[in-house]
Amino acid sequence: MRLTVNGVTYHAEMQGSGPAVFFLHGFTGSSETWTPHLAALRAFTTVRVDFLGHGRSDAPAAMHRYGMEACVDDVLAIQDHLGVQGCAIVGYSMGGRVAMRVALQAPERLWALVLESASPGIANPTDRKDRVMQDVRLAERIRKEGVAAFADYWQGLPLFASQSRLPETAQQVLRDQRLQHTAEGLANSLEGLGAGMQKPVLQRLRGLRLPVLLLAGALDAKYCELANEMANRLPCSRVRIVADAGHAIHLERPVVFDAALRDFLQAHAPIPSEPLP
Repeated sequence: MRLTVNGVTYHAEMQGSGPAVFFLHGFTGSSETWTPHLAALRAFTTVRVDFLGHGRSDAPAAMHRYGMEACVDDVLAIQDHLGVQGCAIVGYSMGGRVAMRVALQAPERLWALVLESASPGIANPTDRKDRVMQDVRLAERIRKEGVAAFADYWQGLPLFASQSRLPETAQQVLRDQRLQHTAEGLANSLEGLGAGMQKPVLQRLRGLRLPVLLLAGALDAKYCELANEMANRLPCSRVRIVADAGHAIHLERPVVFDAALRDFLQAHAPIPSEPLP
């Protein structure tokens, strides 16, 4: 479906019945990221959204539309547009950063949070500045070389090295999804929602009393460390380190991912009201 909020148009998919679960994809992903996992969540209403600059959503020229504050406001506006009173949010990587900040801004709108390979932000100011400059240079590379060349570069990063073990068909599906985007959309998204652009929120997590599941792949040492750091501050959280998986657990160990997600959501889903006689 196409829906317009705050002056921009998003592509979203909504299906099923039961408590609502929002899915937020990572950089270069789309709502299609989550399609293989819907069968495990038949007891829920699932909502999948393409971020701006991704998939079939708008790719506006105005850079402020890609910032974290605007993105969080859009996610909440999409909930309102769809009539969702409360939901769980599942966020992967970039989507996890957004999900974390939605939870901090409007905790009363969520009943659970799942963060897969997510970061609370770069605490060191110098490191954060360096990351901003790195992302700006990469955005210019995307604009100059195009999406196909960038997709090859992105998949070759050490962060995704464990995905080389996937069947060739799975790797091709992933590349095809990345090729759906436009160069300008991806570049704008990287400059607006890149890790360096986000204010660190690790210390703020102490006040978040939602049930939180933190997922990280055992082969992704950096994000295992970040998951444990966040768990030490989140009062109602648990960490699941998934063996033989890297950054994209949902892609590399889908059966394990689906079981962990389903069990956690079922354990914390709100009990539906009894129908009136």
